[in-house]
Amino acid sequence: MRTRLLPLLIVLMAGVLLALGFPLAASLAASEQQRVVVDRLDDAARFAALAQFVGDNSFGTDERHVTLGGELASYHDVYDIRAGIFYRDNRAMAAAPEDWVVPYDGEGRRAFNEALLGRRSHDPPQVWPWQRGARLTIASPVVRDGDVVAVVVTDSPTGRLRSRILHGWLLIFAGEAAAMLLAVGAAFRLTGWVLRPVRVLDAVTHDIATGRMNSRVAATGGPPELRRLARSFNEMADHVEEALEQQRAFVADASHQLRNPLAALLLRIELLALELPEGNEEIASVRTEGKRLARVLDDLLDLALAEHAAAEPQLTDVGALTAERVASWRPVAEDKGVVLTEECGAVTAWADPVALSSALDAVIDNALKFTPAGEEVAVTVAPEGTRVAVVVADRGPGLTEEELGRVGDRFWRSGRHQNVKGSGLGLSIARVLLTAGGGGVAFTPNAPHGLRVTVTVPRHAPAERQDQGFTGR
Repeated sequence: MRTRLLPLLIVLMAGVLLALGFPLAASLAASEQQRVVVDRLDDAARFAALAQFVGDNSFGTDERHVTLGGELASYHDVYDIRAGIFYRDNRAMAAAPEDWVVPYDGEGRRAFNEALLGRRSHDPPQVWPWQRGARLTIASPVVRDGDVVAVVVTDSPTGRLRSRILHGWLLIFAGEAAAMLLAVGAAFRLTGWVLRPVRVLDAVTHDIATGRMNSRVAATGGPPELRRLARSFNEMADHVEEALEQQRAFVADASHQLRNPLAALLLRIELLALELPEGNEEIASVRTEGKRLARVLDDLLDLALAEHAAAEPQLTDVGALTAERVASWRPVAEDKGVVLTEECGAVTAWADPVALSSALDAVIDNALKFTPAGEEVAVTVAPEGTRVAVVVADRGPGLTEEELGRVGDRFWRSGRHQNVKGSGLGLSIARVLLTAGGGGVAFTPNAPHGLRVTVTVPRHAPAERQDQGFTGR
């Protein structure tokens, strides 16, 4: 979620900074140019004041005309700005350089014509830093007795103006970059503060979904709404855990309490059998059903204990543990005429040894039940990426695609295997034991026939949940 939220915030902040930066840059350029325009207008006003007293036919003879020419020449030499006073008919009263004439088109002509109407240049086109050959033309009328008799025109290079504008823009860019960095840092902190409770809540939800019912959210950070959500989630998890504990306790208590009456009932059946003729089919059927009920109660008690027990993963030699369980079941296999083989290398993983042993017992027992005499049950241990897999492959009748989707469900047994001893809880117990420790169990066909059960446990230690904001009770 952070990778989706951060770009959105960064784009929004960049948009805001650009929306502020462009007008600011344009304003700075306009301000710098206006300073130059005002300075040129002041110079033009001074030249216009001198030109008011120069006669129309005093070229080179009038002292005032000579003074005006000298002022323009000095102005051009010092500032490299072309300047001139031109009559209405475009004749030059004085100009520096002397061969400079009024432009016949462009901005210079526009400014000249505007000054002839009695208006000074006040809003010339904006000069931008990338306009290398741009010049700034300013015109101001020379008024004598209320009439415009001439026009003062200045034509300035814009190198310094463009440099000042560019320098100001660089400062604005640096400020925007610094503001953007601060905004990105603030966005990281903000998204981390907002989303950290969400990540913790997601991780705790996954823990509870995988069987670690004691996981809780530490509601210590984030917005008030998320802290309230964390507290509500913890309350809900407490209620769910309490309901599950009551359910497990009920199953365990019921299984335990029913064993004594069932044992007494089986004893009475045996006593009754002594009074009946040998080989009575009804007594044999009742005895079989009673023993089956006893096995179901024992499996229910084992399932309740498996769901209640907390997993304690530790570094375990899975190969050695599997070889030990295979050795324990080999006499059963030999008695049934089944070949039980194992290929267990030295592979370590993180698992609860007791839970893994019980799960392997359930899987191997199930494989031996359904494998006919003369066939093979192969047990192999091998690493698979971040997990270690224990594969138990039998040569039994196997399961159909539909049955593979249901295998492992509680009390489920294939209709083709109803005559085989069992309660339908063995693989369910194995799944509960493995899931509590971060492992799992999967079922696939074993070509050409049979079932392939893969038990997996993680190779790496579980992450420190306290560092992620988890709490346990």
